[in-house]
Amino acid sequence: MKVMQLLPELNSGGVERGTLEIAHVLVAQGHTSLVVSNGGRMVAQLEAEGSTHLSLPIHKKSLSSLWQIGPLRRLIQQHQPDIVHVRSRVPAWLTHFALKGIPAAQRPHLISTVHGFYSVNRYSAIMTQAEKVIAVSDSVVRYIHDNYPACPKEHIVRIYRGIDPKAFPHGYQPSAQWIQQTLKDFPELENKFLICLPGRITRLKGHETLITLMEQLQHTYPNLNAIVVGGADPKKAAYLDELENTIQSKGLRERITFVGHRPDIREWLAFSDVVLSLSNQAETFGRTALEALSVGTPVIGWNRGGVAEILSQVYPQGLIEVNDFNALQQALQHHIQQPQQVAPVSQFSLQAMCDQTLALYQQVVAQSS
Repeated sequence: MKVMQLLPELNSGGVERGTLEIAHVLVAQGHTSLVVSNGGRMVAQLEAEGSTHLSLPIHKKSLSSLWQIGPLRRLIQQHQPDIVHVRSRVPAWLTHFALKGIPAAQRPHLISTVHGFYSVNRYSAIMTQAEKVIAVSDSVVRYIHDNYPACPKEHIVRIYRGIDPKAFPHGYQPSAQWIQQTLKDFPELENKFLICLPGRITRLKGHETLITLMEQLQHTYPNLNAIVVGGADPKKAAYLDELENTIQSKGLRERITFVGHRPDIREWLAFSDVVLSLSNQAETFGRTALEALSVGTPVIGWNRGGVAEILSQVYPQGLIEVNDFNALQQALQHHIQQPQQVAPVSQFSLQAMCDQTLALYQQVVAQSS
């Protein structure tokens, strides 16, 4: 098979990682993998693993992106993929128009993945207008049923995102060298009970809740420190300043450490005593929560979306009713007083995600032959 995946950019995030994982397994199984995006720091890895990257500015939510319909149509006609797999709304719309200009008999099969709980409107509806619509969790299946009833139920296929248990092995510990360097860079973390909030710096990730939590517990647990792992996009610099001013005003400068965007997320998750998932909106899946549980670090999170699906199957004692701050505080105190064990995770494997996605590709191609 020849599969072309389309997404805005290849910098960081779950959509990007999922694209690379499917590209990797396509190549490993002897298929041809093409990825169209505006580029980014993950292109080098993609190409090193045997895929072809085709650079096209399909990332801007603006009318100027319509100029890319012709170039995208030419790319599709030149490479003649069996399947075009769209993973985001702008690329999905551009693909929609590009395919219209190709004779029906020559068009590739179209698959989409709904990675987000997008705002409900005609612009987002394009993600449900494909031969097969992959939903990354049961929460996303419900979102499509509830908001896009025109999408036939038999078109929707739930394929959970997955992680490689070999990359996040149970009981993993960072190397002595890593710990030494980290404590040199962040001496305030030495001999502390560490709670970690992973994720990009945006208003959605629950940083204010973390600050309130630290403010409430700072005197009871002087040994408690929080780590925020995730970078701030230049557009979010003002929000980062706002957070840092709040932390300063509450006297928490030594208690909350921002470590920025990190490639060594596994080490930070394993180094932490508890990982928090406090997003203000439901997550469609919750990959970082799963990675933390996989290495054996307890996760405490709101009971909604994909994180709730993961926790209910893997670590139900980490589920907290949404926005119940007292329950959150009590759960964290319980974990501080009595460190908890997480059993090895057998669900949500990368292998299962890749196998199911490739089986879907093959099913769609076989139906037309």
